[in-house]
Amino acid sequence: MSFPSNFTWGAATASYQVEGAAAEDGRGRSIWDAFTAWSGKVYNGDTGLTACDHYHRFSEDVGLMKDLGLQAYRFSVAWPRIIPSGSGQVNQKGLDFYSRLVDSVLEAGIEPWLTLYHWDLPEELQLRGGWMNPDIADRFAEYTSAVASVLGDRVNHWMTFNEPQCFLGLGTLEGVHAPGWKLSRPDFIKSVHNSLVAHGRSVDALRAAGGDRFKIGYVPTTQAAIPDQKTESNIEAARRAFFSHTPHRPLMWTVSLFTDPVFLGSYAPDILAEVEGELPRGWERDLPLIGRKIDFCGINLYSGYRVGVDSAGNPTKVPEAPGYPKTAIKWNVEPETLRWGPRFLYERYKKPVVITENGLSLSDWVSLDGAVHDPARIDFTRRYLLELEKAVDDGADIAAYFHWSFLDNFEWAQGYSERFGLVHVDYGTQKRTIKDSGRWYREVIETNGERLRRD
Repeated sequence: MSFPSNFTWGAATASYQVEGAAAEDGRGRSIWDAFTAWSGKVYNGDTGLTACDHYHRFSEDVGLMKDLGLQAYRFSVAWPRIIPSGSGQVNQKGLDFYSRLVDSVLEAGIEPWLTLYHWDLPEELQLRGGWMNPDIADRFAEYTSAVASVLGDRVNHWMTFNEPQCFLGLGTLEGVHAPGWKLSRPDFIKSVHNSLVAHGRSVDALRAAGGDRFKIGYVPTTQAAIPDQKTESNIEAARRAFFSHTPHRPLMWTVSLFTDPVFLGSYAPDILAEVEGELPRGWERDLPLIGRKIDFCGINLYSGYRVGVDSAGNPTKVPEAPGYPKTAIKWNVEPETLRWGPRFLYERYKKPVVITENGLSLSDWVSLDGAVHDPARIDFTRRYLLELEKAVDDGADIAAYFHWSFLDNFEWAQGYSERFGLVHVDYGTQKRTIKDSGRWYREVIETNGERLRRD
């Protein structure tokens, strides 16, 4: 039982969560700048105006990445930093920042993995309808080309979108994330389709810039469906539950709504039966573009739920037991999440699977000895990675693992109340402290996972 010799170990961040410098060097205003200024929407009135000040401290941060032994760093580019109004004039200072960051990462012997969109839409595009406006697909392709034309000589791994379920579902259906809209479901479905078209146009722009040298992926999220018993019937029930729209899960969290069009070039039959009347006119013509060939399936996985089988062989959700373990943010602790979620994705789409995010929030602080002791993060990560190894043993092609996150950071509507990092950040002084989990993770990387079996 072991990880492949070419397995990639990394950690991840996102632009708005770490960069700060929100009004510097020509950066435009994003929907998250607007949302955090909206009273009562974000915990404690927190904003990303300064965040971790990564914009000014990236050299220090890359040094910490090297100390952690990271082989890869997944980060996102801020669209408003590159094209402040969302279209038209390119901001050279924004591109220069990411060029310096990429150079620094490469000089440290770390591979950059670039996400084009991690939720910080230029506000001016939102004022034109955001993801409701079909024109956004061309605007995203324009932005993609601007980034790839400058960074494509050094960046080989690209991801178009991060968690469309969140920036569309939480942002435009439930209204708890930026832009804070509460659309009707038909409008939400049209936005989903527009984002899928934007993905396809972005893939075309990336191929035009880098051809097959670029390794391109797409990054959804969901909860894993975990078979409660390891019987063939229960495993099949969990597989069905993972991809199907079921009564206990809103449509926005059904992963196949997003992944089937991208990886199979079609909407799943059960999804289409429900949403066909809500899709934009002529949606069928977009499917070849949406289904352009890409190279890997990214997935952000944190938690799961257990699935049983009823007397008719249908999936049933197993109720949580009293005292069910949860993280500080109250997400379920289910290590088998990283066995069954990646396995089911690989079986369905036949693409290498990359765990683009996995981790947990804890109430960390700096102890009197000056260290940050987070044994629960070590235990959680060890349990999850041992299950990921089982997915490899089951035959799934698992190519990489990125811990979320490299730094403690701005955690969206939760502000700075949740700490996910391998590195602690004192937001008052910006002092960084590598946590015990970061030093442990370095040993995991150095041994390609063998360290997991020594605890």
